Amino acid sequence: MQALRVVPKVFYFDTFKEFNDEFKVGKDDLVLTNEWLYTPYMKPLGIETNVIFQEKFGAGEPSDEMIDAIAAEMKKFDFKRIVAFGGGTIVDICKILALDVPEKSVDLFTGAVAPKKVKELVVVPTTCGTGSEVTNVAIAELKSLHTKKGIAVEETYADIAVLVPETVKGLPYKFFVTSSVDALIHAIESYLSPKASPFTEMYSLEAIKMIMDGYKEIVEKGEEERFKYLKEFVLASNYAGIAFGNAGCAAVHALSYSIGGAFHVPHGEANYQFFTEVFKMYTRKNPTGKIVSATKIFADALGVDPVGDVYGELETFLNKLIIKKPLREYGMSEEQIDEFTKSTVANQQRLLANNYVFLSDEEIREIFANLY
Repeated sequence: MQALRVVPKVFYFDTFKEFNDEFKVGKDDLVLTNEWLYTPYMKPLGIETNVIFQEKFGAGEPSDEMIDAIAAEMKKFDFKRIVAFGGGTIVDICKILALDVPEKSVDLFTGAVAPKKVKELVVVPTTCGTGSEVTNVAIAELKSLHTKKGIAVEETYADIAVLVPETVKGLPYKFFVTSSVDALIHAIESYLSPKASPFTEMYSLEAIKMIMDGYKEIVEKGEEERFKYLKEFVLASNYAGIAFGNAGCAAVHALSYSIGGAFHVPHGEANYQFFTEVFKMYTRKNPTGKIVSATKIFADALGVDPVGDVYGELETFLNKLIIKKPLREYGMSEEQIDEFTKSTVANQQRLLANNYVFLSDEEIREIFANLY
């Protein structure tokens, strides 16, 4: 069994200028970014390169329509290397743009067209959640199919991942929380995955510790406290990305794609809605397995009894950062409990295969019903 693999070369710089001094972004590059990132970080450096602003092609998380439109736009430029400078949307889009993109990118996600990488890809993430810079996973809303779906193949790895804590400063508080919660879920799901190894567990455990330590400081001292811990959160996101890139994510992510696709709920926020409920189900089904050590991790972080309602305590703690809402508040109807259950089972087996324990269709339905 392969224990650990990290495909991209990983670089770390304190500032964007230090990154550019070494990588020398120029006329042979195409940068996909947001104007609100370009203006403070790239424009003052006088970088002469080809730039596309993602927001001109739609808001929110990536979709096949957005990818198709940007792929058409980039044909106007002559370049050798793509630089993804932005959040999860930009990173996932660029993983696809580095391929030979067919007329309809949905064909890559469904497997109708085989992926072929044609451009070098450098990823500079500006959030502290996805860990996508070191994984081969790209997620998009496939509007014609009314679902979210991922692609995870050798060709969708970045060549280079670059961590720059300075670029996370502009992340609004809500998105800081939802992205870092996503990293926390990456870490604990990969820790419990049947594909976990001692190496991935090491990354998972360190990511959880760094995130929970930072959260406790923010809860105690206020949201501005996060700026003291940006390096730790960026590194934790990367560690969690390495862990789940090897061991995989599971039911939390699988179920979250339902509300993400139907109601355009941001990825980290959608994951959070399912996090503790899935872990309560895991505990009920197999309370004496590895879930014991996973539960103790959070019990120790929270200073609570590990044989008590740890996931209830965790939910109460996380609610001090972001409030968990009933699914009906996103627009979900009671009839969609069955619809989303069937869709999850039909479309998310790649993730469900990594569950701590097998969840039956009825148990998945019960989670949706409990959260409704």
